[in-house]
Amino acid sequence: MLNLPVLALVKEVLHTAKTIAVVGFSPKENRPSNMVGCYLMQAGFRVIPVNPGHSEICGVTCYPDLVSIPERVDVVDIFRRPEDVLPVVAEAIAIGAKVIWMQQGIINREAAALAERAGLVVIMDRCIKVDHMQFGSV
Repeated sequence: MLNLPVLALVKEVLHTAKTIAVVGFSPKENRPSNMVGCYLMQAGFRVIPVNPGHSEICGVTCYPDLVSIPERVDVVDIFRRPEDVLPVVAEAIAIGAKVIWMQQGIINREAAALAERAGLVVIMDRCIKVDHMQFGSV
């Protein structure tokens, strides 16, 4: 893991990431995951929706889980209850993701520790959209 203060780490991730898998991406426009996912698409990231209940969201192929994604993923952005994060992190490790990003309000220290032991960068309890709006073009 990079040994950087959290804001420097956030900036580094936002400037180097190209592909972001959004786990829990909802097709409902009023949901935070949809607002964030669509924002990230408009900001120029390759966004891959992950939601087992849908085959397409925002015109993009949606996958049931991370291991079904046929391309490299830099960041796994998680919109799941804290108690549901551990299996997502295990999948992120399995696919070779670089970063776990648990959205604002999502804290799972066990999952974070697992990811860090596997060499992934962990950002927890922060909104990637808010951070991108603040630091993305800096």
